[in-house]
Amino acid sequence: MSISPNPSKPVVVGVDGSQQSHIALRWAAEYAAHHHAPLQLVYALEAPVDYGPGLVAPIFDLEALRHHGESVIAAAAAAAAEITAPLSEVTISTEAVQGSAVAVLRSRSKSARLLVVGSRGLGALRRTLLGSVSTSLARHAACPVAVIPETEFDTSAPVVVGVDGSACSADAIALAFDEASRRGVGLIAVNAWSEFYRYDARATMQIEAEAVLAESLAGYAEKYPEVLVDRVVVEDRPARAILTASARAQLIVVGSHGRGGFAGMTLGSVAQAVLHGAECPLIIARPEAGN
Repeated sequence: MSISPNPSKPVVVGVDGSQQSHIALRWAAEYAAHHHAPLQLVYALEAPVDYGPGLVAPIFDLEALRHHGESVIAAAAAAAAEITAPLSEVTISTEAVQGSAVAVLRSRSKSARLLVVGSRGLGALRRTLLGSVSTSLARHAACPVAVIPETEFDTSAPVVVGVDGSACSADAIALAFDEASRRGVGLIAVNAWSEFYRYDARATMQIEAEAVLAESLAGYAEKYPEVLVDRVVVEDRPARAILTASARAQLIVVGSHGRGGFAGMTLGSVAQAVLHGAECPLIIARPEAGN
């Protein structure tokens, strides 16, 4: 599975004091509570760099920067405690680390259960406004990554998962069933096919795609009998089919790369397209490091 069952692995969330950061923090805190996992709040002490005539080094007040970071992360910890208190007892830890947000959070992802970051942008502008930090971490983190947009979503809505028969897709399916079960909602499993570079009849390709979906979901009905599954098999681009289904979802789960991917690939084209188009929280599943 993509997310290790080891309860000692924390849910790591990046905080910076912004409204978007608070939205990501709330999602991460609720996730940690529902999974009975520790929650680790990380603030990156990223120094501004100013250069001028005759200057060969950046100018910044490290002590003031550290003081600000400690203030931000203390407020975030208090907010996380308030969020988790009614749900479950959660161990909350904080860390203010000097370095860029991407470098610091990528490092912490090596020992994390899940890395949670906020995104930026709404609607058609998301493609250009998606934050550089969230984009980079979605590509390079060593654990599954949750990207949380600044939008409202229905917590009674289903979970959507992309299916293509690949190993990463299997990770996504396992994670998605677990999430649907914990949230008490249904699951929409999407497999899309295309006639490009294929010379079979459309009916044949539809049947093949239905078979791939059925095989991929085999065994989960017995393991999660409470999760109602809506199977969607369509002729479409995979990312567009997933995003269409997600219009009525609270969470999307996709693999980091699919059948066309390869070991070590940072992010597949489908995952990347869904990342830039999702209007609800997205988890990009990937195998644990070393698997």
